[in-house]
Amino acid sequence: MRITALAGGIGGSRFLRGLLRAAPDAEVTVIGNTADDITLHGLHVSPDLDTVMYTLGGGIEESQGWGRAGETFAVAEELGAYGAEAQWFTLGDRDLATHLVRTQMLAAGYPLSAVTEALCDRWQPGVRLIPMTDDRVETHVVVAAGDDDGAERAIHFQEWWVRLHAEVPARRIVLVGADQAKPAPGVLDAIATADVVLLPPSNPVVSIGPILAVPGIRDAVRATKAPKVGLSPIIGGSPVRGMADAALKAIGVPTTAAGVAELFADLLDGWLVDTVDAEATATVEAAGVRCVAVPLWMTGPDTTAAMARAALDLAEEVRAR
Repeated sequence: MRITALAGGIGGSRFLRGLLRAAPDAEVTVIGNTADDITLHGLHVSPDLDTVMYTLGGGIEESQGWGRAGETFAVAEELGAYGAEAQWFTLGDRDLATHLVRTQMLAAGYPLSAVTEALCDRWQPGVRLIPMTDDRVETHVVVAAGDDDGAERAIHFQEWWVRLHAEVPARRIVLVGADQAKPAPGVLDAIATADVVLLPPSNPVVSIGPILAVPGIRDAVRATKAPKVGLSPIIGGSPVRGMADAALKAIGVPTTAAGVAELFADLLDGWLVDTVDAEATATVEAAGVRCVAVPLWMTGPDTTAAMARAALDLAEEVRAR
C-alpha cells in the first residue's frame, strides 16, 4: 500500500509514528510544510521537516515534541552573552548541526528536497520525506501596529507563534511566495500514485494550508483517485495542541471539528472526529464527506496506531462505495 500524508509538526509527526506501527508494510511518503521555515543566525531552520525527521528517526525530545533529545545549549548561552541570541527561539547545540549542514548544502546549490533526503539518510525515518516546495514560502502574520487601529505590521509566523504565543490577534495570515512556488520533485507523483492520501491532525491553517496553497498540490489531491481521509485536530471545540484556534479565528473559521472539515470539504472523502464531537458527523456528511467518530487523543503508541487504523479503515470504506 502506498500512503501519502500531508503533515505539519508535532501532531502530524506523532500520528505518522502511529501510522507506521499500524501499517508496517506500507510505503509512506510525507509531504512536509516548509512555510514555517525561518533564517536565524544565517542558518536555514525547517522546524516541521525536522520534527518529522527527529520523531520518526528516534531523536525527538518526547517531553515537548520538538527539538533534539539530550540537547544542550552552550552556543545559545554564549550568543545570549553577546546579546545576539533570539531569546524567543533558542536553537540547541545538537539541533544546530542539522541547520549548519542544511545551510551549507543549500549554499552549495542543492535544492531543499535533496538536502532533506540527505539529512534523512542519517535518521532513517522509515518514510520518504519531501518538502512541499524547493522555493521560498513563508507564513507571515499581519497584526496591529501600536495604538493606531488602522496601522498594521507583518511579522514572521514564528515570532507570532513562539514569542507572542499567538496572543496578539492576527488580522490576516499571508503566505509569502506561495503563489509563485512550484511543488518539489516527487510531490505530485506521490499524490497521483497513492492508494490513500491522509491529512493527519496538524494545524489546518499554518501546517496543512500552506502545503495546499502551493499551485498544483490542491488540484492534485482533488484529482487523485485515492481515498482522501483527514483527522480533526480539534476536539471538543479546542485544539489538541498549540494555538490553532487563533489561526482559525484569523481566517473566520470556527474552532470545531466540523468547521475544519469544511476547509477541506472539496478534497476529502472521509473525516474522523473524536467521540465527543459525534454530533458533528451529520454536519460534515451534509457537505458530502463521510464522517465517523472515534477516539482521537494520541495518549500513547497504541491509541495513535488505533487512530491510524481507523483512518485506513475509513479509506477502504469510501473506496468501496
